[in-house]
Amino acid sequence: MQLKLSASKLPFAPLLLIAPFFLWGTAMVAMKGVIPHTTPLFMGGLRLLPAGVLILIVAAIMGRPQPTGWKAWLWIGLFGLIDGTLFQGFLAEGLVRTSAGLGSVMIDSQPLAVALLSLWLFQERIGLWGWLGLSLGVTGISLIGLPDEWIFGLLGNGNGADVAIGDWHNFFARGEWLMLLAALSMAVGTVLIRFVTRYADPVTATGWHMIVGGLPLWGLSAVVESQQWQHLGNSDWLALGYATVFGSAIAYALFFYFASSGNLTSLSSLTFLTPVFALLFGHLLLSEVLSTLQWVGVFLTLISIYLINQRDNLAGQNQNIAVEETANTQQAQLTEASTKQLNPVIVSLRKSESETLP
Repeated sequence: MQLKLSASKLPFAPLLLIAPFFLWGTAMVAMKGVIPHTTPLFMGGLRLLPAGVLILIVAAIMGRPQPTGWKAWLWIGLFGLIDGTLFQGFLAEGLVRTSAGLGSVMIDSQPLAVALLSLWLFQERIGLWGWLGLSLGVTGISLIGLPDEWIFGLLGNGNGADVAIGDWHNFFARGEWLMLLAALSMAVGTVLIRFVTRYADPVTATGWHMIVGGLPLWGLSAVVESQQWQHLGNSDWLALGYATVFGSAIAYALFFYFASSGNLTSLSSLTFLTPVFALLFGHLLLSEVLSTLQWVGVFLTLISIYLINQRDNLAGQNQNIAVEETANTQQAQLTEASTKQLNPVIVSLRKSESETLP
């Protein structure tokens, strides 16, 4: 894997790397039953504000430095507005207006945007294998999240095609465009952490950006929403607690800590794991049935992550093979040329006088 972890010497370092995406996926499963009992902006703020406070408490215990200077707070404010307010706001509003499967596909397609932004801003190499992996990843999460009849319809099966065309015709009348905006907000936020950490610690910056981003959501909720928590039961509060502590505080702290120094394209590609975890735990805990297309999507998603994170190694192997073939060809040409240039030399020997005497 191309990501460099400061804790790479620990035996559980790979688990830390995939932990944010495992937690996000399971948090989505926990939130499925909560969404009908609350309001989107309140739920978005609840996933940010308490989680930000928790991160700051842990950061203080760890002795992490607090942000200082106007540049640090300016970047944290921009970070909080885009990755906090806009991302969680678009995500929460989109979830209540679109199907969970389609929403998951759109929000988890953000590695494409991260790859393009990283290529433009940081010149991160993607290469042939990287683009192939990204394409397979989008295909995989599409097979996971989109209804089977949509896919068969797009492939030309009469009735399914009519359903797909009708649904896409009403695209902007529903919440799909909000999910796309959420994906773009998260992609920009992932890139912004590189600029934020030039002036602030990544862990404390993550905590403050969640507080800065959550306050406007609760402010808007107080103005435009009502009955935010009156219909929440004990199981709903437990699900919200899991989504806040594990799906937000721990997941975002780990993700942005890795994003502050690792390869953004490689890290972001692991986002493709989020719908895989959501699908598998939905199957285990909620008895949701996986179709054949969904299993194919899981397989393609895992292949895509391997290709993206091993793209330099795969490209290096090809380059080594090409270099060896070129060297062998050049050596053969030199041998052939040297053979051709060896002309026969005729040496005339004169007999000595003693040999000519009788």
